[in-house]
Amino acid sequence: MDARNLRPVSVRIPESIGRPVFDALQAAVPDDIQLTWAPEAPERDCDLRVLHVRDGEVDAAVEEIRRLRLNRSASSAIAVCVALNAEQIAALLGAGAIDFVSAPPYRCGELSMRIQRVAGLMPREPLLDSHVLRTVRQHNLLGSSACFTRQLAMLPTMAQCDASVLVLGETGTGKEVFTRAIHYLSPRASRPLIPVNCGAIPTELMETELFGCVRGAYTSANAPRRGLVREAEGGTLFLDEIDALPLGAQTKLLRLLQEKEFRPVGGKSCHADIRIVAASNHDLSLLVERGAFRRDLYFRLNVLSLVLPPLRERRDDIAELAHYFAAECCRQRLRPPLTLSAQAVSTLLAHDWPGNIRELQNVIERAVLFCNNPVLGADDLQLGAAPAAAQDSESFRAAKARTVEIFERSYIERLLTINAGNITRAASAARKNRRAFFALMRKHSIAPERFRDGSRVLP
Repeated sequence: MDARNLRPVSVRIPESIGRPVFDALQAAVPDDIQLTWAPEAPERDCDLRVLHVRDGEVDAAVEEIRRLRLNRSASSAIAVCVALNAEQIAALLGAGAIDFVSAPPYRCGELSMRIQRVAGLMPREPLLDSHVLRTVRQHNLLGSSACFTRQLAMLPTMAQCDASVLVLGETGTGKEVFTRAIHYLSPRASRPLIPVNCGAIPTELMETELFGCVRGAYTSANAPRRGLVREAEGGTLFLDEIDALPLGAQTKLLRLLQEKEFRPVGGKSCHADIRIVAASNHDLSLLVERGAFRRDLYFRLNVLSLVLPPLRERRDDIAELAHYFAAECCRQRLRPPLTLSAQAVSTLLAHDWPGNIRELQNVIERAVLFCNNPVLGADDLQLGAAPAAAQDSESFRAAKARTVEIFERSYIERLLTINAGNITRAASAARKNRRAFFALMRKHSIAPERFRDGSRVLP
């Protein structure tokens, strides 16, 4: 299969290797190998890790390799061995390192060759194919960042089976949108999708709302009620904020999942043909440990799971989402389309988005509403400052790395926006050679195709 149709191999390069070596590796490896310099994402998952091992660090490196192999059996490590003897190198290989390079001296070309050789041996699944991508795009699931498309790729498979799904993610990450995509891609699409906000129903009414009741079941039950489970018959019941479900209702929900049966308040058992998708913005495993959520229910719900990334981890998608929301807002208000200035895009990229996609949508809608120009500028966005507490808790090194990353990304995207995705012209404007500019684009996973839509070119 063509490497361009496969997921890139992610390789982590340690800071101790040195920036010149990293830049040389960036220029040498092919496009299907994605290098990351360690200070920029020290905890990020990767397929291949390059370890810089000096005398006295062998034991720590052996433990790190073993931990890597234990936690991610598909991961590998290459050791750059600085003045190590044969016995020490054998210990690293015995722990699971797949290859090594002796230093000093070593040539950058040798390390590049070994990285490419190991990457070529790694199993890689195909990228999300165009048919699947077109299908899920019909449900307003926008974005092309790697962490987001990994979740998109699972939707068609999840939709075709009938197991319960647990969707986790911060507020505003699109849990209900994903649920709707699962339902409407499934064989149950012709039947109802019933959303339930468990946090909005009073505790004393929860069982009646979900399971219904017979007439006379309690004092005010003057007529029978079907309940939301019955309304979802043949379709999907979406339980949002599942963590707010009272323990009594959790017990009945567990029976529904196990036996496909439920009992209306005051009535007899009924059969139910429904699929359940639950969502929460809390870590349910922690609630289980605290006794606030039933352990057996958690495992019944968590047959299939989606963990939606927050928008701050999807910065590549911010510009696309902002353009989409602006276009939708203009269409709904029957006004001419607006474009976003490069300064506006840079401002959006620099924001941390604690409210995620919902916050971005609200910001764009407000800006469009009050903007009287054909171009939406940074001053129209009315974005507040980032919370001081979050900034103050960062170390100097972390804050500097975050600021540099935001600047590099916004600067590159601004030049690509102005030059309609032409890398040569953008590199010339930045006064960098084309290869170095392309290396920066790869570092931030910026695809030039996103900027080649003529409607986004700014004056």
